[in-house]
Amino acid sequence: MKKTTSVLTLLLILLAIYWSFKSQLPTYSPDKDTPKTEFSTDRALTHVKVISKEPHGVGFDGHEKVKNYIITELNTLGLETSVQRGYTAGDWANLSKADNILARIKGTQEGKALLLLTHYDSSPHSSLGASDAGSGVATILEGTRAFLAQNKQPKNDIIILITDAEELGLNGADLFVKNHPWAKEVGLVLNFEARGSGGPGYMFIETNRGNGNMIKEFIAASPDYPVANSLAYSIYKMLPNDTDLTVFREDADIEGFNFAFIDDHFDYHTVRDNYERLDKNTLAHQGSYLIPLLSHFSEVDLSQMKSLNDYVYFNIPFFKMISYPFKWIWPMFGLAVLLFMVFLSIGIRKNILNAKDMLKGFLPLLIALTVNGFIGFYSWTVLKWIYPSYADMLHGFTYNGHAYILAFALFSVGVCFYAYHTFRVVKTPNLLVAPIFVWLIVCGLAANYLPGAAFFVIPVFGILVSLYILIHQKNPNALLLVFLGFPALLILAPFVKVFPVGLGLKMMVAATVFTTLIFFLLLPVFSRYKNQLALALLSFLLCIGFLVSAHMSSGFTPDRARPTSLLYVMDLDNQAAKWATYDQTLSDWTAQYIGPNKTVPEELSENTISSKYGSGFTYVSEANIKNILGPTIEKLRDTIIRDTRLLDFCITPQRNVNRLELFTNDIDIKKATINGIPLSDYFLENRNRGKLVTHYISNNDYTDIVLEIPKDAVLELTIYEASNDLLSNEQFSIPKRPENNIPMPFILNDAILTTQTITFE
Repeated sequence: MKKTTSVLTLLLILLAIYWSFKSQLPTYSPDKDTPKTEFSTDRALTHVKVISKEPHGVGFDGHEKVKNYIITELNTLGLETSVQRGYTAGDWANLSKADNILARIKGTQEGKALLLLTHYDSSPHSSLGASDAGSGVATILEGTRAFLAQNKQPKNDIIILITDAEELGLNGADLFVKNHPWAKEVGLVLNFEARGSGGPGYMFIETNRGNGNMIKEFIAASPDYPVANSLAYSIYKMLPNDTDLTVFREDADIEGFNFAFIDDHFDYHTVRDNYERLDKNTLAHQGSYLIPLLSHFSEVDLSQMKSLNDYVYFNIPFFKMISYPFKWIWPMFGLAVLLFMVFLSIGIRKNILNAKDMLKGFLPLLIALTVNGFIGFYSWTVLKWIYPSYADMLHGFTYNGHAYILAFALFSVGVCFYAYHTFRVVKTPNLLVAPIFVWLIVCGLAANYLPGAAFFVIPVFGILVSLYILIHQKNPNALLLVFLGFPALLILAPFVKVFPVGLGLKMMVAATVFTTLIFFLLLPVFSRYKNQLALALLSFLLCIGFLVSAHMSSGFTPDRARPTSLLYVMDLDNQAAKWATYDQTLSDWTAQYIGPNKTVPEELSENTISSKYGSGFTYVSEANIKNILGPTIEKLRDTIIRDTRLLDFCITPQRNVNRLELFTNDIDIKKATINGIPLSDYFLENRNRGKLVTHYISNNDYTDIVLEIPKDAVLELTIYEASNDLLSNEQFSIPKRPENNIPMPFILNDAILTTQTITFE
């Protein structure tokens, strides 16, 4: 291939990769003067700014302020607003009092209603909740305002539900689905969520049956920037990351669409989830979903959304969304296999393909896959060894994570170029056989085990056509070969980024393997480059450059702050106190209390207060005893009825607290009711580490526990009571965190924790 042609094709490939990402998002520009009938990102941002002024988790001062603000804004739109209040424990035995905010736009016809859904509570205890889910609240408030400004009455009723206590166990959604009469009228849900502070909003379908009708209607609504594929939801269903919409699907068989952005994952549930860090392009993207979908689904018959048929679907620039039914999966795969066999036969008959060279073609492929897979798999382990403080970013995505993704993707490209440079004596048609064979295996496995990924076969048709051309033409048009590689780039390139961003850098292996597999699909172009070794060296140099860039930004600054944790733990049984931390590597701020005599807390790590990632205390150190009052425990009833002991006791705080967590010894609990809310039989049968309940306390409420246990059982109850006031409590003089430190998310933090054990003989 001529040098100028090589440069041109390489530029086209880079442009296609750039466009595969660029086309996912609208570009924000100031739009406060946008017509009232249209969504304005600037107007939505005014809501985000107010909502994210302070932490507003359940039980925090800011919670009531945000609730009242939302009610006022809905009333200003002329909507009659109500609040649904009640205790709920969800499926995780996380008890809280939820205050759901509800409003309704009346439609012209009887039938199922469209529900707009998000939540307004932020994660305990430090998160400002600008993205999660202040962005969702702002999107719905601004989208509803624009819709009402059009002065047209929809056919379907539109219910606005802004739930509470989502962060504690989807409690508000649970309360609505189980107790509110409107729940039975809902036909479809549009839910707006966030798991970071930027990037495109991914659409995930929640359905108990087929997705066919939902996909058809979603495409008919024609949002401008759809980012969705059937693989993403297949993976989403395997993960423990539920949303409010999950409750609707599981408990009420109500289907819907999630719209969630996951980039800049390092801000998730932290004090950095603030107004300034919310990506304006991302908020504009959420608005670009809501407006067309609200207009469309407020008019269609929502009772017809259910389907027995599943569709494969994916987004691609220029075409927006492409879908086809599952019943096409095996015929399409069979066609690809048939074409491969036919082209092999033709190539062998024309003496273009031969067994020896085809087998040689497997060597560079296996080298590239093995090396890149190995490096990707162990990259996060090595990075944590070099930079131990990375382990304290519990979600596993560092501030410089994007640089690492680019570095390892470029390393993978370099390995591929070097491997194929080594075997360049093998002619291109013979080299293509191995990657096509491997890709057909991938597609066959997907068709059988992960049908949502069946669209992977689309780019394979591109390389099959390239093989046919190369069999018949010695010097085919290079631009045509690039064109046939475009589906691989436009469909698959975003996956290189999305897995390590969404699941943490531990999934870097997905980035390196995907990069390698995409390289194979572009082999008709790359194998004809005469400067493969130079491109390999360039890729390695760029990899080193990004690794150096990541190293230069591996430290912590006020803008990229270090997560730290500190607790004061008072053992009321033994009148002993300790400082405790979850930090793997102690910061200077934490080390003031977790000193040189620190120990590993075996007695606390076995049965410690629960956290998102199962994190336990890493170190403890002796502390002075303070006058911290534990709760009072009052036994109200202790009765034996036949073979069952009915035990009723009440735990009442004697200080301002935020959280109560109860554990029991290993006994059979037949039934448990907390503040009048029964815990599910499934939870009681599958309790983890003896957990009975976590009560996120509002207004310093008591906790009333009624248990049914075997009559001869002895109940041993371990009580953890926590307040998030360590830094403000007058008994302590904890210095303010440095500017380059933030409270560690996902755990109990900045807390005064008391522990005690009582036995009911």
